[in-house]
Amino acid sequence: MAERTGHRGYIGARPLNGSRTPQHVQNIVIRDYARRKNLHYLLSAAEHTMPGSYMVLEDILDELPQLRGMILYSIFMLPPDEARRREIYDRVLREGCDLHAAVEEITLSSQKDIQAVEDILLVNKYATIL
Repeated sequence: MAERTGHRGYIGARPLNGSRTPQHVQNIVIRDYARRKNLHYLLSAAEHTMPGSYMVLEDILDELPQLRGMILYSIFMLPPDEARRREIYDRVLREGCDLHAAVEEITLSSQKDIQAVEDILLVNKYATIL
């Protein structure tokens, strides 16, 4: 079995929480995060613009057996459906990888980390309703 490489970045073109961040800025944020956390950064994959598309995310998940993990620009890039997110967390952990969110400075490396991520997403969901 080949040795695992570094952490694949994940960026996108869709707005997050109502604002757009250029892809080159997302890459700068991820690169800086990886440097500060001593992670070997692999080039980012950019998600398609179509609403609801997670095809590129699925491609990265398929790549996990060769990776140490992935670095999302933001946790808000994850699918809005909680069950789908939990499938992603479980798959990342099952593959022996970790998941990072650069903007939020979050690392998900065990089951106990999942609730912190879900709490942030839940607070944001209800804060935007008000």
